[in-house]
Amino acid sequence: MITVTIYTHQDDITLDQLKADLDSLQSTVEHQVVTIDIDTDETLRKEMHGSTPLIKVGPYTLRPPFNRQDLEVTLRSAQDRVKYYQDDAEYIKRVERGRRVSGADRFSYWFSKQYMLVLNALVLLFVGLPFLAPVMMKQGLTGPARVIYAVYSPLCHQLSFRSWFLFGEQAYYPRELAGIEGVISYEELTQAETIDLNAARRFVGNEMVGYKVAFCQRDIAIYGGIFLFGVIFALTGRKIPGLKWYLWVLFGLVPIGIDGSSQLPSLAKSFFPSWMIIRESTPLLRSVTGLLFGITTAWFMYPMIEETMLETRKILGQKMEVLKQTQKANR
Repeated sequence: MITVTIYTHQDDITLDQLKADLDSLQSTVEHQVVTIDIDTDETLRKEMHGSTPLIKVGPYTLRPPFNRQDLEVTLRSAQDRVKYYQDDAEYIKRVERGRRVSGADRFSYWFSKQYMLVLNALVLLFVGLPFLAPVMMKQGLTGPARVIYAVYSPLCHQLSFRSWFLFGEQAYYPRELAGIEGVISYEELTQAETIDLNAARRFVGNEMVGYKVAFCQRDIAIYGGIFLFGVIFALTGRKIPGLKWYLWVLFGLVPIGIDGSSQLPSLAKSFFPSWMIIRESTPLLRSVTGLLFGITTAWFMYPMIEETMLETRKILGQKMEVLKQTQKANR
């Protein structure tokens, strides 16, 4: 049987006449009617405001104004289409899938509504685990802590002079090149004349200096920024419009690119000409540029994800409502 879906709202004065016209056409083309109130769904309300009542019959759509003859033509077209494909196995399978709500449908619908909760939880876990490593080291759980350091090692340089430390004299031990006064430098800490990058990666701290967080300062700021915007985006109902790509480049990529790349000569002076400026960034600059990159990246990406999820919610929400009303009518 053909299903006619009417999209309407409570103030549609033509709805009763429309239903009467459809009822009079039952003898011509047998069908069942499903009515969806667009006011119950924000997506439908935005999409169809001022365009109701709207009729959908299979692949055919009728937008107002239309009359009884238009309805009859549409119903007959849908009926002819069903007859044409009645022996098509693939078409029959698609129709059968459309008549039931699968587990995948339910999961997709749930995820499309709760995806920000899932993403925020994953990002929080991802940026939170590195802090668990120094906590475990402090408690003497060196084995599990080493596992966390090892897991995050391919994802981050973990250089001690660009990382945060917990439970020690200072929160960070920068290189002398950073020019930060009043703190113990990494060179003073290690009593080394030259920087050994492998040693700086391996060093996780001790009782005196504290224990290193398994993520560097900039990475913590990046994922912290992603999490921060994700929380704001979720709390505002996912209604924040996306950031323009050129603003993402200007405020997200450019600062972190300049601050990060300008440090490279300080790690391999022999590969760069003598006139090259040698500098080392500071924890503040790494955190600010990382935070900007994280926030702007999430601001650029999350609204685009929402557009996809919005379409998923609309399609599956309509499918579930149609099946619900159809099953109720057939009881």
